[in-house]
Amino acid sequence: MKGDFVFVDEVVTGIRWDAKYATWDNFTGRPVDGYLVNRVVGTEALCAALLTAQEEAAVLGYGLLLWDGYRPQRAVDRFVRWSEQPEDGRTKPRHYPNIDRAAMFEEGYVAVKSGHSRGSTVDLTLYHLGTGDLADMGGGHDLMDPISHHGAADTTPDAAMNREYLHHIMAAGGFRAYEREWWHYTLSDEPHPDTYFDFAIA
Repeated sequence: MKGDFVFVDEVVTGIRWDAKYATWDNFTGRPVDGYLVNRVVGTEALCAALLTAQEEAAVLGYGLLLWDGYRPQRAVDRFVRWSEQPEDGRTKPRHYPNIDRAAMFEEGYVAVKSGHSRGSTVDLTLYHLGTGDLADMGGGHDLMDPISHHGAADTTPDAAMNREYLHHIMAAGGFRAYEREWWHYTLSDEPHPDTYFDFAIA
């Protein structure tokens, strides 16, 4: 592992994860370059903040489930190449039903330089501690559509409330939200604000 980067689950005891880009369950439809194992990596500062967020979540009866943390630059580069390939329709209905692949960048859902590559951004959701079931958020991870924006008008009352809970929980840990993706949070005082790393998750 590089510098102050660690496996999040080794520091934040009890946190759940499913590293989507290490699996076939993501918008590209296959494991992404740089994700060699299904683990989530982040900076030590990220983990300290997640511990605070996890405690706040538990007070409300929730746990945290991570989908992504540190993202190698090679993975972002792979997203760019994928966006230039002909549409095959395999993941479009679930992940980008109303836009073309290339529009992901124009609409702000994917970036050629991602905050994830700096090591202090996470994609995550909530689950109910009592049952283990995921909270209703009104749409899944990487649904690139206005319904995923904070304050989206078409969400159900339950989903809107759960998004507010997540926002409150993450703010308590020192994270700021990204307005177009309810699942995406960046540590406000990130330790590497200008560095984009490219070591593999292995």
